[in-house]
This record gives sequence, structure tokens and C-alpha cells, in this order.
Amino acid sequence: MTIRPAAIDHGIVFRRTDIGIDLPARFDLVADTRLCTGLANKSACVGTVEHLMAALTGIGIDNALVEVDGPELPILDGSAQPFVFLLDCAGQVSQAAPRQIIEILRPVRVTEGDGFAELRPARSGFELSVAIDFPVAAIGRQAVSLRLTPETFRADIAPARTFTQLAEVGVLRRAGLAQGGSLDNAIVVDGARVLNPGGLRSSDEFVRHKLLDVIGDLALAGAPIQGRFIGHRMGHALNNTLLRTLMADPSAWKFAAQAPIGQPTAQHAVAA
Repeated sequence: MTIRPAAIDHGIVFRRTDIGIDLPARFDLVADTRLCTGLANKSACVGTVEHLMAALTGIGIDNALVEVDGPELPILDGSAQPFVFLLDCAGQVSQAAPRQIIEILRPVRVTEGDGFAELRPARSGFELSVAIDFPVAAIGRQAVSLRLTPETFRADIAPARTFTQLAEVGVLRRAGLAQGGSLDNAIVVDGARVLNPGGLRSSDEFVRHKLLDVIGDLALAGAPIQGRFIGHRMGHALNNTLLRTLMADPSAWKFAAQAPIGQPTAQHAVAA
């Protein structure tokens, strides 16, 4: 995978270099939400885009061309931290165009079973509150709330890794999923035990990764969001349903030329 600079208003675009087809990072191209968020059109697909999308959005990059020579992005260590490290090494450049944001005008909520995802108006910035509840002792109930800025993303969100239960691993592999999964790229729990030799990076790493997923999934709106996200027991499917519901209702949002507090006022691209 190679991340290249892009022009003003280009947005984030994934290019399948093996077949020469581009896929814009858009919510309406989400075609797979099993374990990850995957984009597809009639000719191509790209899976596991959410961690890179979270990294780009979290540190304030608006325009980039992501070249990948296969149908899935590298999982690396299961978090967004390696992407952030590489992007910070490359640097970013300010572009001569204002950032456009999506301002939430009224609450929009979607539900599935005991889970829900909601966007509400906020005076400034993007705030998130996420809660999870797993019937597994190592995970249990966890909640986290924060305001998204490049600083909070780097320190509090990017390091959180994806996770699974040991009992699910065999089921997933028999279904053709998670074929490359290991303790190097995911937290694996068994009852009250965390099987990774190094343990957790934080006591609430599980809910922080769910928050990371939310940021990556909502980044497919195509612009930073000014509002407040509240979610409980949500996943990739519900996150995408929320975006589709929001964008289908013109009374619930509008474009505004105003950057969230703590984020750049101009568009930014990956440095050459």
C-alpha cells in the first residue's frame, strides 16, 4: 500500500493498482460490514478501510490517493497507530482551500436490537461517547467519551487494537474470514484472560477501538463532522446505516465552511 498526495477537493480515494480501478471513500459504496468496513462498486472492492480512514481523519488529512495492489488494506497491528506513525513521518501540507464540514442540525438515530447509534447537534467540534457490553469477563462493560482532535486521536484512540474471542476464531476461519489473524494483529480473549503476551495497552482498549471504528466509518461521510456521536453496542453495519440515514435527510445536516475547534481551517494533504 502507498499513500500519495492529492489535489484540493480530491478527498480520499482508493486505487486498486492491480486492476486500475478507483474507489472513492464514500458511505454509499460500503458493501461489506462483516468484521470490517469494505467498499465496492461493480468492478472492484477494497476491505478493512476503517483503520486508515480513522487515521487520516483523526490527524486532519482531507486529500490522499491510497494505492493498494489487492482487495484488502494491510491490518498491521490491528490499530491505527502504525498508519499515524507513517503519515507523521511523511508530514502534511496545508492547501489553499477552506475545509468544508458537515454540521449536524437535528438528532438522527438508528437502532438494531439492543444497540443504537445517534448523531446530535453540537456548537463546535466532534464529540463522541461510546459504550460496549460483552458477556465476556475480559471485556464486560466499558464506556469512553472525548472530543476528537489530532492530539486526542494520536494519544487516546490510535493505539487501540481490534479484538475477538478465542471461541470465535475457528468459526471465522471456517467461513473464510480472518485468515491472517494472529496475536500480532488482534487482541484475543478467552473468558477472563487476555491471551496476548503483552496484555492490553489500556484497561479500556476494547471500547477505545470501537470508538476508532466509529471515527473511520463516519469519515466516509466525505468531510469532518460537527456534532456529537452517541453509540451503544454498535458496529460497522449500524455506523453505516446511521450515515445513510443522515445523508438521506437534507433537514438533518448542511455543509459549512467552518473547521471544528482544534482542527485545521484549511484542507490538508499528505506531503510529497
